[in-house]
Amino acid sequence: MKTYSYYPGCSQLSSAEEYGDSAVRAAGALGIRLEPLPDWSCCGASSAHMTNHLLAVALPARDLARARGLGRDLVVVCAACYHNLRSAREELLEDEALASRVEEIVGSDPRFRGRIVHLLDVIYEEVGLEALREKVVNPLRGLRPVSYYGCLMARPRGMMEGDNPDHPTRMDDLLAALGAEVRPWSYKTDCCGGSLSLTRTDVVVGLVNRLFEAAEEADADSMVTACPMCLANLEMRQREGKLSFRHEHDLPVFFFTELIGLALGMEEAEVWLSKHLLDPRPLLWRKGVRTGAG
Repeated sequence: MKTYSYYPGCSQLSSAEEYGDSAVRAAGALGIRLEPLPDWSCCGASSAHMTNHLLAVALPARDLARARGLGRDLVVVCAACYHNLRSAREELLEDEALASRVEEIVGSDPRFRGRIVHLLDVIYEEVGLEALREKVVNPLRGLRPVSYYGCLMARPRGMMEGDNPDHPTRMDDLLAALGAEVRPWSYKTDCCGGSLSLTRTDVVVGLVNRLFEAAEEADADSMVTACPMCLANLEMRQREGKLSFRHEHDLPVFFFTELIGLALGMEEAEVWLSKHLLDPRPLLWRKGVRTGAG
């Protein structure tokens, strides 16, 4: 079993606990051991970069310094954490004066030269589609999702490794290997406005509504993401209420790791799915996909 350092991130231990748990368990079932970074701390997502640049670099730098000491590549599952850690690493490696100043703040050398990689890419590269397909015991037949990366994994250019930042396909390929009927669409990396959820709800409603309408036009019955901020933003705007749309939508949103665990037959999937704001289990039951309850 190959071992990676793993940056859990705040959301995966709180509002997106189902993402963190499904990520670790699905990775383990596929032969990938995720060892949490010792004494990790918040990377500053999503507000640090809007308040103070030095803070925005120093927060992820503290984690990079710890990863540097371990000498392993660093796996991340949250899109915002992935973006922050990679951006900080590049700045620190390119700017010696900044690196020296940050080292004084965090107490150790933050210039991490290992690879910072998203779990999606680790599974794609280390496990492979054929091996993943062979492990499926509960295929997602009949499920018609669209893959939604959001903006943070793809921008700026150079952020996404091994895939096309304008039209990434790795998530599509993984979902297809699980038996899903992935629908093609051109909104995979459009922004949902997650960081503006509380400050500019008017902007967010327009962005998210456009995503739902495009997914429905693609004949999708669900969305799959790798970003906890995106999932929360998409789920909480589909029902009548203070932050609602004029027209209701009904598109459950999954984390890609939940669907991997579900397809591998993990009983824990029932617990993960029960934590969603918009319950995705009725859709799966209609499709005949077992969720661990029966």
